[in-house]
Amino acid sequence: MNTEQSQSPASELVISTHGAVRILSMNRPQTKNGLTLELLSALVEALQAAKSDESIRAVMLTGRGEAFSSGLDFKAAMHLVQSGDSDFVEQTERRMRNYFHAAVRALIALPKPVIAFLDGVAAGFGCDLALACDLRIGTRRARIGEIFIKRGLMPDGGGTYTLPRLVGLGRAFDLMLTGDIVEAEEAQRIGLLSRIVEGEAEALAFAERIAAGPPLVMAEIKQAVYAGLGQSLDAALENEVRGQLKLLRSQDFMEGVSAFFMKRPPQFTGQ
Repeated sequence: MNTEQSQSPASELVISTHGAVRILSMNRPQTKNGLTLELLSALVEALQAAKSDESIRAVMLTGRGEAFSSGLDFKAAMHLVQSGDSDFVEQTERRMRNYFHAAVRALIALPKPVIAFLDGVAAGFGCDLALACDLRIGTRRARIGEIFIKRGLMPDGGGTYTLPRLVGLGRAFDLMLTGDIVEAEEAQRIGLLSRIVEGEAEALAFAERIAAGPPLVMAEIKQAVYAGLGQSLDAALENEVRGQLKLLRSQDFMEGVSAFFMKRPPQFTGQ
């Protein structure tokens, strides 16, 4: 297994590569991976790099230490609140759009599967980051919560969009209006976690399994699923026709058929 590791200039994001899996590890364990503008900028940059790197077929987002992410680093941001700056709300809007929302959009737009691995709490915007990933897996230490209401705020990282689609309207309102944190077993039961794993090694093995799939197919599935969330059944069916016709012309389709008849594992190339 080939492993490479690098860090962002501020060392707030550790980037490593295991075969075809790019691992992005938020690296502020002393704050339970509290989010800063620098960390979010590094995340967006790393996702853009993964998009353009043809050797990368899946991304795993995780956090170092005892948390996935506790959300916004309030201590780092409190000087804005306490300053009494009349431009505080306008500054906050700019930061939301240019940093926090940019990260959410980058996760969803990446034409490769993104897996959130939770070995601790994902709360507030940390929860929203996990929800913006295509899959969420976690250990029994994983906990997830939209705790915004406890700070006098509402979810602002796409949680009002992703959470109802994952757990249903009633359950989503329950979680957003109470701010309750859900433990791993309950998170799996209601659909927030797709599976519970024993640790990082098992999580990486799952990510490698996903990464072994045909890249063109995974990209088309992801595009069709997200487009279909806001479309009619007819539009969703048309997306499937368009995508399938494209895939029928691919070398990976022929490889899949050949592998089936030859009774061997397929070797997909993304062509």
